[in-house]
Amino acid sequence: MANIESQKKRNRQNEKRRVRNVAVRSELKTRVKQARTAIANGDETITDAVTRAQKKLGKASTKRVLHKNAAARRTSRLMKAANRAQQS
Repeated sequence: MANIESQKKRNRQNEKRRVRNVAVRSELKTRVKQARTAIANGDETITDAVTRAQKKLGKASTKRVLHKNAAARRTSRLMKAANRAQQS
């Protein structure tokens, strides 16, 4: 454990961020999984599920939980799959 006050504070801040990031990542995975399931099943709720997943991906990249290019790549792949499912 650190002896310096500033380092103690930094450790507290890092722990808060870590817990928050875990929650955001978990929610993100849930939304993407719901969208993928909707696409696979051919539900009518594809657009809603994909929109919610996109929103979470964008928010995660804005908050720097996820790299912006990774969020863009995941969004692109999700949209590609959704468009393929709706065309067929």
